[in-house]
Amino acid sequence: MLRKLTGILTLLIAFCAVASAQTHTGSIKGTIVTNDGQPGPFVSVQIKPTDRGTVSNEKGEFSLRKLEPGTYTLYISMMGYETTEQAVQVDANKTTTVSIRLNVTDKQLDEVTVVGTQKKDPKNSQYIAKLPIKNLENPQAYAVVGTALMKEQVITNFDDAIKNVPGISKVWSSTGRPADGAGYFALRGFTVQPTMINGIAGVTNGVNDPAYIENLEVIKGPSGTLYGSSLISFGGLINLVTKKPYDNFGGEISYTAGGYGLNRVSGDINVPLNGDKSAVLRTIAAYTTESTWQDAGLRKSMFFAPSLKYRVNDKLTMNFSTIFNTMESTNVPMIFLSRSHKLQYNTPEQMVKAGFNFNKSYTMNDITYKTPTISLQATADYKISDKWTSQTVVGRNSATSKGYYSYVMFLGAKDDTLNRYVYQQNSTTISTNIQQNFTGDFKIGNMRNRLVFGLDFLHLQQTDDNSPYVMFDRLDAFKNDPNYNKLNRQAADAKIAASENKGATRGQRNNYTYSAYISDVLNVTDRLLAMASLRVDYYDLKGYKDYINQTTGTGYNQVALSPKFGLIYQVVKDRVSLFANYMNGFKNVAPQTFPLPELQYTIKPQQANQWEGGVKTELANGKLNLTASYYDIKVNNILLPATYVAPDGQSYNYNSQGGVQTSRGFELEVGANPLPGLNIIAGYAHNISNLPEAPANTKGLRPVGSGPVDQANLWVSYTVKSGVLHGLGAGFGGNYAGENIITNTVTTGQFILPSYTILNASVFYDVKKYRIGLKLDNLTNKEYYTGWTTIEQQMPRRFSANVTYRF
Repeated sequence: MLRKLTGILTLLIAFCAVASAQTHTGSIKGTIVTNDGQPGPFVSVQIKPTDRGTVSNEKGEFSLRKLEPGTYTLYISMMGYETTEQAVQVDANKTTTVSIRLNVTDKQLDEVTVVGTQKKDPKNSQYIAKLPIKNLENPQAYAVVGTALMKEQVITNFDDAIKNVPGISKVWSSTGRPADGAGYFALRGFTVQPTMINGIAGVTNGVNDPAYIENLEVIKGPSGTLYGSSLISFGGLINLVTKKPYDNFGGEISYTAGGYGLNRVSGDINVPLNGDKSAVLRTIAAYTTESTWQDAGLRKSMFFAPSLKYRVNDKLTMNFSTIFNTMESTNVPMIFLSRSHKLQYNTPEQMVKAGFNFNKSYTMNDITYKTPTISLQATADYKISDKWTSQTVVGRNSATSKGYYSYVMFLGAKDDTLNRYVYQQNSTTISTNIQQNFTGDFKIGNMRNRLVFGLDFLHLQQTDDNSPYVMFDRLDAFKNDPNYNKLNRQAADAKIAASENKGATRGQRNNYTYSAYISDVLNVTDRLLAMASLRVDYYDLKGYKDYINQTTGTGYNQVALSPKFGLIYQVVKDRVSLFANYMNGFKNVAPQTFPLPELQYTIKPQQANQWEGGVKTELANGKLNLTASYYDIKVNNILLPATYVAPDGQSYNYNSQGGVQTSRGFELEVGANPLPGLNIIAGYAHNISNLPEAPANTKGLRPVGSGPVDQANLWVSYTVKSGVLHGLGAGFGGNYAGENIITNTVTTGQFILPSYTILNASVFYDVKKYRIGLKLDNLTNKEYYTGWTTIEQQMPRRFSANVTYRF
């Protein structure tokens, strides 16, 4: 008995000694950001005079525990950045919180640049998979354009920024129309718009300003599992990651001037609001005016975006961001082609030879619309434990279209007369998006799990008060028509008033989406990773409220499941990954009416299923990055007109869901930094799209809106690293697009936009405090077009100059 008591007493004394030692130690928790305010992942942290150290995680966070009370020095180092030393006082039973900012060394300013972004590789995004996983751990293809590349290319508009993404091409410029007024882009054979900001709804009817974009993310392929269906496409989605506050004072002022009346001034200032830097305010603003190369046209925009970060404690951080973006613009001239008869002309060149003048705008500078957009986001990040975090996001977005919209279209029996239409729009789309995500990083046995479980609520409301579309006049398309200049605001008002509002729309539509999703990335081994994900989506569309006729339409609801699976095998750990995925997207389909009971069936959502496989590399210490993939997408359950012949010989028409669309292709993206100061980005994409099951008028044809079959992009830049010319640099590159079939039916035949190669160049002098840049777009003054059942002439050669002062 005495021996047992002695043993127990010994254990108790040992336990108390350990507990006492633990209660008299302290901890350090820290966050590392780079000079542009972004998290510093995988940064070495050494604590002296001990021999201990750690590495920050993907969010730039690190912790050191069980430290004896006293004064220590942290040594923070990352290649291409100045080594930072910071003294830290550790007290017993307390956690000391530090914030550290890394500055790029003047000597290696551009050595830390890969594909136009900082060395921290923006592809390690928290939004792509809604999990903190690296590019080589993610079994899908995506592309990211960073702010550094946008500055190097003197980019002043969103459409130019997205040209750096392989496999995406503009088909429509922003029209300012209600609900879908933003630009349209072809991606993997489907049209897509920029509808997401920081991973939640961010709709605009105008143009997004690049001033506040930190990263432009293009997620490729059906992505319904994590992002639903209301705002994205079967080709993928475009997500804008905004610039966030960081812990130090800093900012810049920039001015750009260029051809066709371009004048743009922008500012970015970041200010800590208190001594411990727990509250930081960052404000970004821009003002732009621009005219056109055509006979009429203008655009002016104002942008203001304050954002606040408040670190409540070492577990809870709040972020608040607001965007005010308003634009006034004339319509971008688009020539709508006939859809009802055989086209007389099949290329722009044929039209020009017949006398058509694409430099005509068919509008006047007082026929303008405004697209004010207000976006509010609030995010609460809470660290539940070392293994679990919670993120709550609330977003509210308002996008308005107000003013005049006009267009011209070939509607006659021959393609010699353009009908000019005008209408007055007053429409607002409001989105409310609430997301709750719980993210875990834990082990089951020896297998690491990174898991996210999320709840998603989205409410979209559109309120219209629009006049009817009124035909203003008819114009000779190939001669100087004396009525050409008669369109103005006063004349448009008179025409609209004379219509007595016949065909006007005044009403409201609401839809609600309730979703839950889960996604897990499992490390089967340290090289083999498996992803499994599932979404349950309940869509509830309320009936349209017609304020003119005092009626309410019939709504409907629908449930959809969206799975996703992926595999990653790292052939060379953290260097070369083989990946494969099955991804799903869906689109809700409204109920149909059936002429006979025996024809009725349950309407299902459209389903897009993608199989994709490829390889990713990050070689030579991150100096050679590559993504190559092959994808195959098939869309089922598309509505397809059908005819049923009853036993009595009577024919009945109805809609089946037998329609099918396919899209398959290959994509390659390369980013290289082979020599100090030399950076290369390049991409190539090939897409084959088809309608194997469709109405007879389009069956077996390539869908319009699929974009060119072949596309390529290239940008090469070099900056002198040392000596008298240190900071001097130049860039050269451009885009290639193959032929684009923009009208393609049996009735009309084909209208084909020719292939083109557009070259751009820049020279710049970039040092710590300021930057001077010159840019020449469309070096060869190539005449080229984009379109989607429309022809839109693109900008000729333009020279622009930029000066930026940093503080």
